Amino acid sequence: MSDRVPLEETAAYARRVESMGFDVLHVPETVHDSMQVSLLALLATDRLRVQTSLTLAFPRSPMLLALQAWDLARLGGRFDLGLGTQIKQNIEGRFGVPWHDPIRWMNDYVETVRAIWRSFSDGSKLDVRTDSYRLDRLQPFFVPEPVERPPLIWLGGVRPRAVELAARLADGYVTHPTNSHPEYLRQVVEPALVTAGRSPIVDVAIPFATGRTESDVETSRLRQRGVLAFLLSTPAYSSTIELFGWHELGPELRRIIRSGDWSALPSAIDDEQFHTLVPSGTWSRLPAIIDAWYGNLADGVLLQPPDDPRFDDEFAEIVAEIRLSPGRTR
Repeated sequence: MSDRVPLEETAAYARRVESMGFDVLHVPETVHDSMQVSLLALLATDRLRVQTSLTLAFPRSPMLLALQAWDLARLGGRFDLGLGTQIKQNIEGRFGVPWHDPIRWMNDYVETVRAIWRSFSDGSKLDVRTDSYRLDRLQPFFVPEPVERPPLIWLGGVRPRAVELAARLADGYVTHPTNSHPEYLRQVVEPALVTAGRSPIVDVAIPFATGRTESDVETSRLRQRGVLAFLLSTPAYSSTIELFGWHELGPELRRIIRSGDWSALPSAIDDEQFHTLVPSGTWSRLPAIIDAWYGNLADGVLLQPPDDPRFDDEFAEIVAEIRLSPGRTR
């Protein structure tokens, strides 16, 4: 889901996505609260699963978020909670929250939320004692009614430690747009899953340069190049470009940002780098492109519906073809 969909248009957007045959709506968190958007989407639909992608954990009390997610799970059992860490500068500078080791912190956060849900489910005493949280008070007055199934917990992550945490602890793992390349999945994600001895669901959030016509694809390429350049300027998101040996790209992007010349960002990524990192083609080619890139590497891929609803029926046929691809479950 685009983060720029106005709140008042969320219900209509979710119904569009459901009618096109999508399995899950991924709800971002940048300019809107992901839990509020998820509520609007769930109330507007009957079949569609709704998953936050990703709710920022650290600025929130785990009890309050556990309660919000519990309420959303009551709406047909179609809600899953995706949690993200964000970078230190945003946690401190945007939210005013002191920074800690994000892997240990997220580990404690997930364990705390699940402990709260267990208390909600079976009435067991709440007794959380981690490095990050101490919770031991939950009077019966504050315990909500049970739900049929608590939400699944998804984690994102870029660096190997974050991937390993998701492999060990989460029900699902969603990649970051800058670290969704098949080679990254082979060299970083798959080994982490093997080490953990678990098989969480893996969804890839790679940006596609796509459109109905070749002209639309070219327009999409221009837009995606700018977004990709901005994301890759963040040191924490440099794993994939390091994997390909482009060690000068990140520093160059950061130099451009420091100069204030934002218009120069896209041109810093050359054509070879862009086409290596971003799959590109018309809608009709998407099923073949996804199979070529991911085969059985991922359970699901993230796609955005057409900007123009007039083409929803046409795009629904593409969605149906992708869903029938071998190894694809979402």
